[in-house]
Amino acid sequence: MDRRQLLKLSLAAGAGFAATTGTSQAAACDTDRTPQQFIPKTGADANPLDKEFEKYPKCPYCGMDRKEHHKARMLVQYSDDLADGVCSIHCLSLSLGLNIDREPKQIWGPDYGSTAEPRPLVPVDNLVYLIGADLKHAMTKRSKHSFASPSVAKEFQAKYGGSLGNFNDALREAYLDMAGDVTMIRRNREERRRKAAQAKG
Repeated sequence: MDRRQLLKLSLAAGAGFAATTGTSQAAACDTDRTPQQFIPKTGADANPLDKEFEKYPKCPYCGMDRKEHHKARMLVQYSDDLADGVCSIHCLSLSLGLNIDREPKQIWGPDYGSTAEPRPLVPVDNLVYLIGADLKHAMTKRSKHSFASPSVAKEFQAKYGGSLGNFNDALREAYLDMAGDVTMIRRNREERRRKAAQAKG
């Protein structure tokens, strides 16, 4: 299954989750109509990699800090130069599904195997994905980390398990994991709210 087919199949899954996200951003949107309210809110950006954390500090789908989660963050630039900076492949799958009529021009993912801080972004077609390793990952129970070096990916695989694939493999698995991940995220956020309420009380 190629990437375009994956994106078409993802629309229903992505729209279902996005309906549960915060309403403050949607309320501020001048073009509220499904799916227009999910269009990236930043203007056209011919060079989204330049000062990416200044332009895209928070994931628009979950609110997570992208610099804090730099080892999992991703960035997509669509054909009209609108860009979406997200925290993870989980939230990237939401962006791709909701922007179904907007063709991705470039998608970048982090080189998890690098020692640089923050991890450099690399076009996903040049990345190897380690799926299901015993490594933490933002927004998903089953990790999907990306590596610029196949040999480094294999070293991590030998240590942490998982299977190797390409970006399309990882994206497919992100959609397959969506229901379980959303349940996990809701449970985790409810637990944080409960603890915060107890701390105040």
